[in-house]
Amino acid sequence: MQIDVNKIRGLCDPEKNQKIYVDDLIIEKGALQKLPIVLQEKYPQYKNIVMICDENTYQAAGKTVEQIVPSVHTIILDPTNLHADEHGVGLAEEGLKQYPDVDFMIACGSGTIHDITRYHAYHKKINFLSIPTAASVDGFVSTMAAMTWKGMKKTFTAVSPIFVLADSDIFAHAPKRLTASGVGDLLGKYTALCDWRIASAVTGEYISWPIVNWEYDILKDLVNNLDGIGSGDLAAYENLMYGLLLSGLAMQIMTYSRPASGCEHHCSHLWEEAAINEPIDYLHGEKVGVGLCITSAVYKKALAKLKEGNYTVKDHMDVEVDFIKEHFKNPVLQAEILKENEDNVMAGITGQQLKDHEADIIKILEDLPSAEQEIRWLKDVHGLTTLPEIGLDESLRSLTLKLSPYVRHRLTFMRLLKFYSFYDEIVA
Repeated sequence: MQIDVNKIRGLCDPEKNQKIYVDDLIIEKGALQKLPIVLQEKYPQYKNIVMICDENTYQAAGKTVEQIVPSVHTIILDPTNLHADEHGVGLAEEGLKQYPDVDFMIACGSGTIHDITRYHAYHKKINFLSIPTAASVDGFVSTMAAMTWKGMKKTFTAVSPIFVLADSDIFAHAPKRLTASGVGDLLGKYTALCDWRIASAVTGEYISWPIVNWEYDILKDLVNNLDGIGSGDLAAYENLMYGLLLSGLAMQIMTYSRPASGCEHHCSHLWEEAAINEPIDYLHGEKVGVGLCITSAVYKKALAKLKEGNYTVKDHMDVEVDFIKEHFKNPVLQAEILKENEDNVMAGITGQQLKDHEADIIKILEDLPSAEQEIRWLKDVHGLTTLPEIGLDESLRSLTLKLSPYVRHRLTFMRLLKFYSFYDEIVA
């Protein structure tokens, strides 16, 4: 698949100093074999290259990297309970101590390996190259490392890879569960974009329409190729990887995750923090997919109520401090959540504003696919769609919807719903 990087750069607004940091992306069968040429022709200045992978991704692609680039140094992490957290960062750090002169890195793996690598590349002030081994997440080219740190889901400033070699011979043969996770992560943009558009309509928050339209095109291509993913068609897999990479570039351009993360991700973050549930060990995109389904169902219920017109709105909505303290029992996590909400994102918003923008909100909610449709799409690739499927009791649905808006300092429609008189009814 040919990627026109210059076309992507055309989405950047120079007045806002927007840019992308990736020199090029190659998504094709046999792309990995181009690695020696890429290193020789584009990055000959790097002499001490370290590749980070785990035991599984080493077998999938890392071993080949060693064969075609014999000078590379390899750090193989134990995949058991490997996450983007203090433990994962620490394992890589121990390995890197052997190579104090490292001047370039290769991330060979999926989301966790990439977040660990970009974290270290940032702190060492060096570049890295991406070799995705599964179409599992949209964060391969992110400039941020999404990590669980001291029990709190956090986003750290990091660096994007400067080059991506995505070999469909490799990622199309990854475990089907990883691919389904990638589909879930990408479909999550439906609610993320819905949240962004509503926030912009109500508050005037800056929104990049070229990026929004671009992402909707990505989503259209995704749903049109789901049958191909199910049948193992390489072109369909390449299309999925393309969509995931472009979603990451949207975040790169904006310098934050607004184009790709909304209420569906906040549900995932809440579960990862284990404030209302026991710890669960499911893939990022699996949790996002479930978050998408339960939030879309609520948004469509809100749409029906708005169309009925028989509702009232509060004049203002404060942060529910007592509610947060009741459910975030861990004192460290509680302090972090309260700090996250010291500046109320709903401050200055009035009920009248919501009334004034009712037509805009209705139109945006109408553009959102139904939860039933999203479930069908996820089931097409054997994705997960319900709370029990990710190890959570169905009784946590309401509490998730009520509490999750507070895990991030971001205005979503799920948070704005707290203004409406029908709120308790639709999140029950």
